[in-house]
Amino acid sequence: MKKLFLLILLLGLLTACSDNENNESQENQDELTSVDVVLDWTPNTNHTGLYVAQAEGYFEEQGLDVNIILPGEASPEQMIASGEVDFGISFQENITEARVQDVPVVSIAAVIQHNTSGFAALEGSGITSPADFEGKIYGGWGAPLEEVVISSLMQQEGADVDEVETVNIGDSDFFTAVERQDIDFGWIYYGWDGIEAELRGTDLNMIYLTDYSEKLDYYTPVLATSESIVNDQPDLAKSFIHAASEGYQFAIENPEEAANILIEAEPDLDKELVKASQEWLSPRYQDDASRWGQQELDTWENYAEWMQDHDLLDGEFTAEDAFTNEFLPEED
Repeated sequence: MKKLFLLILLLGLLTACSDNENNESQENQDELTSVDVVLDWTPNTNHTGLYVAQAEGYFEEQGLDVNIILPGEASPEQMIASGEVDFGISFQENITEARVQDVPVVSIAAVIQHNTSGFAALEGSGITSPADFEGKIYGGWGAPLEEVVISSLMQQEGADVDEVETVNIGDSDFFTAVERQDIDFGWIYYGWDGIEAELRGTDLNMIYLTDYSEKLDYYTPVLATSESIVNDQPDLAKSFIHAASEGYQFAIENPEEAANILIEAEPDLDKELVKASQEWLSPRYQDDASRWGQQELDTWENYAEWMQDHDLLDGEFTAEDAFTNEFLPEED
């Protein structure tokens, strides 16, 4: 009987301990601040640092329960400004346009230091420079910026943008469009589509924007938030960026492991593409900057000046209000 009593007592103590642990775990979960961050597109290696921060517990260590969501009909900038989400992936070009329209979004970290985008065409297309765009079909997504960028590059070589036919291919696959000869060239990011071309064995001719103007070396993409969070919830912004910075630093130092984290979170992605893209992109997150996420005033002013010179900004733009480095971790 005595042994039975001791056994019952022990079981009772174990159950109480288990209940306490479960309660403490639930309390810790309840104490986390819920945060929504919206992507700009389907998940890819531009976003790896966020997935790493989530999987490795960096967000949780900062007291955040982060939900990564895909964009809907509204743009990330609209969702951020309206308060529908707290943070999002955006682009310097989008934020520059938004600011002159009094949309209160602010860039708080550069995901990649230099613009890796450019115009791509199949090697056999005969397109090796902007002058070769004449008589060709460009496949884009319908933004006024596209024609202006193409025109600015062509003007440097005395070519006429009116000789370019533009079609809106929207979300259509670049490779399908060029291989079917629906288009002759498109605007891609080399870190994803360019790497996919390598894996396919498809030879591309790349015309990078940065080869034609240093003012086109803008931050694309960036992490953004609203002015209200910057002004009224700076601790939230600091916690989010601190964890994101850890995530991207992990991806810089461990590209293969970071790729696997992204693949595990998004298993529908092409595993080979993710790994190859991550290997290519990881050293480019920080590149020559003093720390990941760093943004420079000159970069914002130069691109805005380029947009104004090409009549793309309808209003006043103040670069100092469009971005901040104040939430980045201190430099070592």
